[in-house]
Amino acid sequence: MIRELSQELRNKISAGEIVERPASVVKELLENSLDAGATEIVVLIEKGGHRTIKVRDNGIGMTPEELPLSILPYHTSKIISADDLSSIDTLGFRGEALASIASVSQFSISSSNGSNEGSTIFIEDGVPSPSHPAPKIKGTEVTINNLFYNTPARKKFLKTPRTELRKIVDIVRRYGLGFPEVSFKLISDNRSIFVLHPEDLENRIDKLLDPTYSKNLLPLTLVKGDYVFSGFVGNLNLVRKRPGEQYLFLNRRFIKDRLLNSSVYNAYESLVKRGEYPFFLINLVIPPEQVDVNVHPMKTEVRFKDEWRIFNVLKSGVSDSIGGLIKTIPDFTPSVNQISTELKQGRLFSSNSLSSVGSFSSEKTNNSNVFLNENKKINNLERAKNYVSKLAEFPNDSDQTLEMGEIWQIHKRYIVSQIKSGLVIIDQHVAHERVLYEDALNAFESTAMASQTLLFPEVIEFSPNDFEALLDILPYLEKIGFRLEKKGDYSIRIIAIPSAINWGNERKVIREIIDHYIENQKQYSSHQEALAASFACKGAVKSGDDLTNEEMQELVNLLFSTEHPYYCPHGRPIIIKLSLEELDKRFERI
Repeated sequence: MIRELSQELRNKISAGEIVERPASVVKELLENSLDAGATEIVVLIEKGGHRTIKVRDNGIGMTPEELPLSILPYHTSKIISADDLSSIDTLGFRGEALASIASVSQFSISSSNGSNEGSTIFIEDGVPSPSHPAPKIKGTEVTINNLFYNTPARKKFLKTPRTELRKIVDIVRRYGLGFPEVSFKLISDNRSIFVLHPEDLENRIDKLLDPTYSKNLLPLTLVKGDYVFSGFVGNLNLVRKRPGEQYLFLNRRFIKDRLLNSSVYNAYESLVKRGEYPFFLINLVIPPEQVDVNVHPMKTEVRFKDEWRIFNVLKSGVSDSIGGLIKTIPDFTPSVNQISTELKQGRLFSSNSLSSVGSFSSEKTNNSNVFLNENKKINNLERAKNYVSKLAEFPNDSDQTLEMGEIWQIHKRYIVSQIKSGLVIIDQHVAHERVLYEDALNAFESTAMASQTLLFPEVIEFSPNDFEALLDILPYLEKIGFRLEKKGDYSIRIIAIPSAINWGNERKVIREIIDHYIENQKQYSSHQEALAASFACKGAVKSGDDLTNEEMQELVNLLFSTEHPYYCPHGRPIIIKLSLEELDKRFERI
């Protein structure tokens, strides 16, 4: 029998598309505030939005007559007819958000336009209360308590409060970047995450991402017919190993568009490697009639009337902005024989330790400069030579070793040896990754890994989002050998680092661990596994690291002492065996 769904049930179904988690609630409320012309917005969060979400603004507000209409489905002041869909200039327009949110929470809304008495409405189980008087203060305040309290099937899919808070931080940061002239305040459990005052975009980027970003930004300004593109792209210092710092705003609306992202990546094509992501924040101003924003309730997907024209114009603009980078990239001059000789006297376990061995010059230097550079090289060498291999420090308590003959390193990437049945090839990076992964998991369960104290502690500043991720994994970082102290609101001091990694590289390792953890945590069932995988990936020997025979043998022995020696934490194979029979077939012996 076909039945008409109740309004309550229709609202809950609609909420499933609009309200995925606390962050999506914050998104919808922020858009309402910005559409109302707010210049000051306060977001209050308790327990990552599990308990409370409150958004307060100083926008135009509503009259007592308008307020009850705002919570009804498909009621909006932003469009009137279907013709308006072709020229939308507001962030919201569907009239679904408040009704959907109210259907899955304990909801209240208060508003006043400043000239009339304010009013408040409470909603529970989809039933609104009669309106009550509220203070005559211009603006609107929406409070959501106990999100999904009446839809337990949805509630059980919420992540931990800290994870949900990170999503909220990301949303507020997104609108903070899109509207730098607006004041934003985000408070979580009585702790200020950030307080933003009206400022220019460059300063806002520094506040929300990293205080060093402004030194590495390249302006983008382009007018092409009826298109106006502006914003910033990053130089090579802002290239990251994970996506997440790529911001596209279309007529001030944050959007996700793979084609336009790829146009920017194409402009950087000769400057970055595969798997590297440059920073960009670009505002696209395009006539509304050339854009369809009515694609999905989340309103982050759009369709363009002429997307390939936009692709080419954007690529051209970014190419012009970064054109100067190519001219400033120095040539690499290989080390002299003296340095090569000294390198053979010590073992460098990390290729990153070699980053300053060699001279970088974009022009010819005089003899005195050459002398100074050589002294610098030698000093770097002496520092680097203190880094002998850590592989030999691990105990070998396993009987599960591979009976190998002569052992070779191929292209500083693979370990190859003869076995009784043919050949074995081992990927040195993923082999060491497996070893470190299991060492880290063991450290989480029992004894912490060894540390080495830094002679000069390092201070690192983070964006609010990265800092929240750091707080997630801080206890586990200490287990694997990091000793960290909080120094400021979003900064830490590194006191000690794991013995398994090289000093001088701790900043990069910690940032890459956070990046890798954020990007890959969904692949793992726990924080411990995600962090162990991140640490192993960043701490392991790299493709390109030169290993001695002793180190290779020790690595092989350690590999076969692990529980799973044949695949890395990400599922990649570690070992490939080529049988004599297969070799004979390849050479047509059989």
